[in-house]
Amino acid sequence: MTPVYRAPREADFARFPDSAPIVIDNGASTFRIGWAGEAEPRVSFRNIVQRPRHRSSGETVTVVGDTDPALMKYFDCTRTSIRSAFDDDVVYQFEYMEYILDYAFDRLGATSEVGHPILMTECECNPSFSRARMSELLFETYGVPSVAFGIDDVFSYKYNQKLGNCGEDGLAISCEFGTCHVVPFLKGQPVLGACCRTNVGGSHITDFLRQLLSLKYPYHVANFSWEKAEELKKEHCYIAADYMSELQIFKNNKEEAEEKTRYWQLPWVPPPRDEPPSEEELARKAAYKEKAGQRLRDMAAAKKSQKIADLEEKLSGLEDLMDHLDGADEQEATSILGRSGYLSQQEIKSDILKATQSLRKAKGESNGNEENADASGADKYPLVSVPDDMLTPEQLKEKKKQILLKTTTEGKLRAKQKRAEEAALREKQEEERRTENPELYFDELRARYLELSEKVDQRKRQKVNGNNNSSGAVGRGERLNAVQKERMRLLTTAAFDRGKGEDTFGMRDEDWLVYKKMSKESEEDDGKDDDESELARIASKIQEVDPTFVNKHDAVEPAPDPHKIRPLTAEDFKIAIGIERFRCPEVLFQPGMIGLDQAGIDEMVSISLRRLMEDESVKERLCQSILVTGGSSLFPGMIPRLESGIRQFRPYLTPLKLVRAADPILDAWRGAAAFAASSKFGKQTFTLADYREHGESLFHRYNIVYTL
Repeated sequence: MTPVYRAPREADFARFPDSAPIVIDNGASTFRIGWAGEAEPRVSFRNIVQRPRHRSSGETVTVVGDTDPALMKYFDCTRTSIRSAFDDDVVYQFEYMEYILDYAFDRLGATSEVGHPILMTECECNPSFSRARMSELLFETYGVPSVAFGIDDVFSYKYNQKLGNCGEDGLAISCEFGTCHVVPFLKGQPVLGACCRTNVGGSHITDFLRQLLSLKYPYHVANFSWEKAEELKKEHCYIAADYMSELQIFKNNKEEAEEKTRYWQLPWVPPPRDEPPSEEELARKAAYKEKAGQRLRDMAAAKKSQKIADLEEKLSGLEDLMDHLDGADEQEATSILGRSGYLSQQEIKSDILKATQSLRKAKGESNGNEENADASGADKYPLVSVPDDMLTPEQLKEKKKQILLKTTTEGKLRAKQKRAEEAALREKQEEERRTENPELYFDELRARYLELSEKVDQRKRQKVNGNNNSSGAVGRGERLNAVQKERMRLLTTAAFDRGKGEDTFGMRDEDWLVYKKMSKESEEDDGKDDDESELARIASKIQEVDPTFVNKHDAVEPAPDPHKIRPLTAEDFKIAIGIERFRCPEVLFQPGMIGLDQAGIDEMVSISLRRLMEDESVKERLCQSILVTGGSSLFPGMIPRLESGIRQFRPYLTPLKLVRAADPILDAWRGAAAFAASSKFGKQTFTLADYREHGESLFHRYNIVYTL
């Protein structure tokens, strides 16, 4: 697939002589390529690969390095992700590495056959397998005449040695993108057997910062891209001289913590202000409301007309059925009833009466006088007046049910009538007491109201919490009255008797009384509805005398105001970066903060010195020339914190001297460019003839790492 590149600059095509070596600093973060002997690399870009699809053609293309917004608008990057050829600063994806080298050589102005020697940097103790694959790629794909590899930290140290920043004996602390290394130098040469490595670097700091901000501001996760987190890290993060003391500042000292907090304002557009609707808008809404109401009225009228038509059709059918039954003999009438689904003519008459009443109600007419109402109530039970010898067994059972229901209904009516008579008598007596002694009557009403109010409140509390017995335990049975307990007993007995022989329930008339006792409607007879109605009646009587009286049971609690959504302001889009500024870089010294069982970079110095089999005087000399390099060494406070951490592992009053590299990012490439321009470079290269003669075994057998 042909890669998509940015337009190269004209200066990129400036060609050197054919024998000039090409210097490549193959870093996990940034790829730098240039000519030997120059002070700056010609091309520098992010060492990443993306493979998006074209929006119109759908073709997959390859984009290397930083994404150009003017170019990426033509591609769909939502289904792709950033790919890297590195894993912990070791190249393992050579498919992506080939795309990157294609892009780099094209930007440098090299042809498809690169006829220049190559000097490429790598990390300490790079596996021979990775070096062999890289050599194969350079020899077989690009046809380079010779290849040499060197350690980036060594190039940086030697370059700063020439500048006078460090001596021949010393230590190089490299804080890179994916790893950190400590390399000791004796007489200007690296002692690779004593070097130390930890798999924590700048990428882990960026990921940690992104995670912390995403957890702190979950509604702005989409804004915390990896590139933005990298930018925030470079602008605001620093190394705390004492991590725990810095935490206490943000915990206790609000003023100093506010001074150290940085803010990032996300784009925010104020919502438009709500303006009162104009007269035209109000008129338009009123017309729309009237139109919608008229539509609903039309629908209701149509539904009412359809209901009337259906009832008239049903009533006509029932009347025709009655006409056929009146003119038929007994056998034919039985056949007609069987086909129609009715048991008797009384049922048909009852349905005719119901349909007639429903039709009158639908038309808005009166349903007749009370005699008709009583008659319709009697027609609900048509089988009661039919002799038993004229009924089938199923009809006999139905008749028993109707007898029970009719008896219950009549009993309720009689009880209702009796309560009405008692209420009338009570009203008459109360009126007499009120006339004789109004003050005493009012006091009695007050006392009766308090008594009933306490009784009703107690019943409500029992329903929620139950009664407290002497032992403090509350049971379900203690919250039941006599009627409820009887109902529970009947339910339990019925469940226990299921499956015990033949079911003969319903053979006796008394069996049907169980339904009444088991029904929840019977609970209304326990008097609590009467208490509440009596309480309401007394409250109305008191209000007649005292208009300021308020019945607490009728008082309606004001409904809570509905939760109002607070409009978003610019403060909601302000990202505060406080404790994250020093907490994220702390992973270089405490990798356990992100779940890695690794040593910190200050402890790595002690480990490297222990591996160095030299006396204490040599170690003291090394500690007087410590060079800190790599992109992550640019954090403010790095040198003092490293010095403080190394002193904890060294003897008391041991002299220490730490310096930062002249340019921690470019010194590795500059040192490699200076070495490639020297006469030593030609002696430490693999030629194409050596590769064809020995193949990959050359790298596995010698595992060569070049010294300078």
